[in-house]
Amino acid sequence: MGQFLDAWTGRRLHHAWLLAGPRGVGKASFARAAARRVLADAAGPVAGKGLIVPDDHPISHLFAAQSHPDFRWLKRELNDKGDALRRNINVAQVRKLGQFLTTTNSLSPWRAIVIDSVDDLESEGANALLKMLEEPPANTVFFLVAHAPGRLLPTIRSRCRRLDFDRLDDDVMTSLLSQLIPQDNCPELVALAGGSPGRALQCASLDLAPLEAEARAIMAEGDLDNARRSRLASGVSGKAHAERYAAFLALVPALIAREARGAEEPRRSRALDAYARARDTVALAPRLSLDPAATAFELGGILAGVSGAASLKR
Repeated sequence: MGQFLDAWTGRRLHHAWLLAGPRGVGKASFARAAARRVLADAAGPVAGKGLIVPDDHPISHLFAAQSHPDFRWLKRELNDKGDALRRNINVAQVRKLGQFLTTTNSLSPWRAIVIDSVDDLESEGANALLKMLEEPPANTVFFLVAHAPGRLLPTIRSRCRRLDFDRLDDDVMTSLLSQLIPQDNCPELVALAGGSPGRALQCASLDLAPLEAEARAIMAEGDLDNARRSRLASGVSGKAHAERYAAFLALVPALIAREARGAEEPRRSRALDAYARARDTVALAPRLSLDPAATAFELGGILAGVSGAASLKR
């Protein structure tokens, strides 16, 4: 935060900021707060330090109502049925930003744009964004939230100033979560979240702990009768579990990676192989609209490979 504030207060603000780090560690929250502070200051100086803008400030009211005319937040939209998010931020959404940038500012000389997340841009959309970053309009700041910055176009990365957001340690996680959830649940969620407050809250709201327990049991003992894999499949099947399924897809590779870090050979090699297979599976599943239950069952088989059980039923 200090780097950004120094740049803004010194009026040396770079036009594009790449906010890089794992999911759930506050990148989007920072982007929103930074954009609000820039637009509030630009409309008239705001008292106080940091990114805080008082709740009773007119700019805060506009942000709360999602109606600030000089601000845009780009994210995946609902599909045509309105029952799920689209797989990507499409090029049409990015081109609307181009139209926005040609209009006259309303409340101050500054504009702010957040893309959450830039990882979700389809290829045409990424190229359209690149053109804007190559010739940025005056007094415009972009905040690009990136969970996997290495996958971005190098030309996009090179035009941004990067801010890295790290995972939080267990003590800080416990302190934060104890203010939000029952303390009895904190140790389990801290272990599950891997330093991400956002993931911890998601795990609590979606009841991911039982799925994690099954996944860990499969890695530890295998699943010779397919019972554990079947429970994983039933736990994510059906439209009512769409968000739980999406969170489970993100959870499995993280669990395997954690297992690999603490394992010795030959278990470590098995875990690394399982991690690569799981990562490929969770990347393809949403794109190909694979059945959630079948995908969870397949991931259970990959998890079982970590255990090294002599014979695994397929």
